[in-house]
Amino acid sequence: MNVTPDIVIIGSGIGGSTVAAGLAATGVNILILEAGDHIADRPENRDQRAIFQRGHFRPKETWYEAGGAGFNPGNYYNVGGNSKFFGAVLSRYRGEDFDEMVHQEGVSPAWPFPYEVLAPWYGKAEALYQVRGAIGEDPTEPHHSGGYDYPPVPDEPPIADLRARLKRRGLHPFSLPLGIDIDRWLAKAKTPWDAHPNSQDGKMDAETAALAVALKYPNVRLQTNARVIALKTGNGDAIESVVYIAEGRTQTVSPRIVILAAGAVQSSALLLRSANDRFRTGLANSSDQVGRNFMNHNSSAVIGVSPKFKNTSIYQKTLAFNDFYLSDGDGGPPLGNVQLLGRVSGKILKGSLPRVPEWILERLTKHTVDFYAMSEDVPNPESRVMVDGDRIVLQWQRTNWAAHLALVAKLKDILRSIGFPIVLSRAFDKRTPSHQCGTVRIGNDPASAPLDPFCRAYDHQNLFVVDASFLPTSAAVNPALTIASQALRVANHIASKDLGADTSVAVPTGPAEQSF
Repeated sequence: MNVTPDIVIIGSGIGGSTVAAGLAATGVNILILEAGDHIADRPENRDQRAIFQRGHFRPKETWYEAGGAGFNPGNYYNVGGNSKFFGAVLSRYRGEDFDEMVHQEGVSPAWPFPYEVLAPWYGKAEALYQVRGAIGEDPTEPHHSGGYDYPPVPDEPPIADLRARLKRRGLHPFSLPLGIDIDRWLAKAKTPWDAHPNSQDGKMDAETAALAVALKYPNVRLQTNARVIALKTGNGDAIESVVYIAEGRTQTVSPRIVILAAGAVQSSALLLRSANDRFRTGLANSSDQVGRNFMNHNSSAVIGVSPKFKNTSIYQKTLAFNDFYLSDGDGGPPLGNVQLLGRVSGKILKGSLPRVPEWILERLTKHTVDFYAMSEDVPNPESRVMVDGDRIVLQWQRTNWAAHLALVAKLKDILRSIGFPIVLSRAFDKRTPSHQCGTVRIGNDPASAPLDPFCRAYDHQNLFVVDASFLPTSAAVNPALTIASQALRVANHIASKDLGADTSVAVPTGPAEQSF
């Protein structure tokens, strides 16, 4: 017989699984509701034609633009959320990202707290996700109280050569902080991990790192294929029940605390759809900010081509540089981050160039190196998620795009100067979830933010939102570690303030024990 849970967590991605790991040792009954299922260990997981050409894992779902046109989003619904397919880059936001930052097109606002508040939680999240990295290579790196527990994933020989070329050019390439056990990953199949799903193969995603910790505790239960359709309030402000569909029927559960972590689009859509006579514009929305300030990184693939460069690497994704992160290099405003993509093969490229024979693309990619350029998308209240019945309507207005084009232009010049005479680029659009965030942001003023600095809804004291929705800015680095760090901070806050629990208990994080 199932016990009525004290806490319901909606979603098992980075935010949901990490907050579960942080709360598991409190002993309270926790139910995690996940709309999808586990990713099975199947040949398609490493079949690049299945992934990139046939869209085997893409959801059978349509979202809509504000004008009515439909498109197929690249979001995934499975245990572990989008992290099952992520590139496993676990970077800290720079210290400056927590302060107001002036961009070429707009101002990125300050967070409600400085970097130093989140710094210790970054360290705990890095331990939980077993991050591989090195301190001291990146001049923009914020202060760490200690080093990484694991050395960085090694460069393959062509990438070591690339790193040396970038250094000679005067740049500061650094080892990407990665959540990947490279030996385990390659033992399964010799492929990159970027955009390839993980089934216990060595990638430290939300399921294999955080959820695995949480489920070691008997008081934590995961229910898959459980799609939440509404949050209900009673006569007061509290969330009284969670309504979901599982096993072919509608079910209701009434926890003390609800933690929403369904993703920046789905979390805001659920709050908007849960409007009632008392909360007519949606839950947690007295500020009229739920769904607004949607951000999606400005990003492009940039590929350098050289007949003299033979790229025999398998995974490639081990370095980045931030030389244009805090300024354009000439005293102007910030441009963004540059990092390697997972190795792009002809099979992968065929998905974007269907008319070109695959054999030609395979020959081409033996002489390419593949980069990902990423720039901040500044929050804009008119970039927003809306709902129209069951439809999700996404109105995304890019900001700071000129700065991104400047970053791509600089990267192209750099690649040409270090021996890649041909450089190709392609921007990612709304079909690629390039770190969606910001739709239920934190802030100190309930008039302008739905959540307080601990991700508690101002309108509902028993509701928290701990996925990428809470991010007040997108910065220009991968957000997964920041989400995980804040989730641990929120878990500690809930444990001490709402549950009265001892938060100094030890939570296993793999080979070692980490105190929360």
